[in-house]
Amino acid sequence: MRPTTLIDTTQFELIIDRLTHELIENHRNFEDTVLLGLQPRGVYLAHRIEQKLGRLLPDVPLRCGDLDITFFRDDFRRREKPLQPNATAIDFIIEDQNVVLIDDVLYTGRTIRAGLDAMLSFGRPATVELLVLIDRRFSRELPIEPTYVGKSVDSLDHQRVTVNWNEVTGKDDVELHTQRTS
Repeated sequence: MRPTTLIDTTQFELIIDRLTHELIENHRNFEDTVLLGLQPRGVYLAHRIEQKLGRLLPDVPLRCGDLDITFFRDDFRRREKPLQPNATAIDFIIEDQNVVLIDDVLYTGRTIRAGLDAMLSFGRPATVELLVLIDRRFSRELPIEPTYVGKSVDSLDHQRVTVNWNEVTGKDDVELHTQRTS
């Protein structure tokens, strides 16, 4: 089956703009706020937001890092092939900071739980907020809810939401794939 486009390129850009402005409304000068993108795909969203913030607030120093959660996942040892870790790039302390944890899709909540565990290796934040491009809101296995949502998507377990990033696929959009069920 052909995938259904949930968000086209124009909507994609508008959603990232809106999320960026929501962050500005809530964090103003970002003096005590840091952005952490979850590897592998949350970092694309985190860096896009960082770039937009940089253009809108050129005199404000922003801190944005990439957080690898590979060894904090609860399915780490349940895979046939060993997981390949990504790079963590955090050159700041998050102790007593307001952390905005960023990922592309929120599904069961397990990736975010792993991100919270990994984040604590860098200090104890004052607050933690979650920003996601897509919230598959009826699929939660853990009690985790985002603070900032690009778009909520109601989907079934046999469906998959794919975020295509220009940096990887050459286009920015979000697709819903339906796998055939027997």
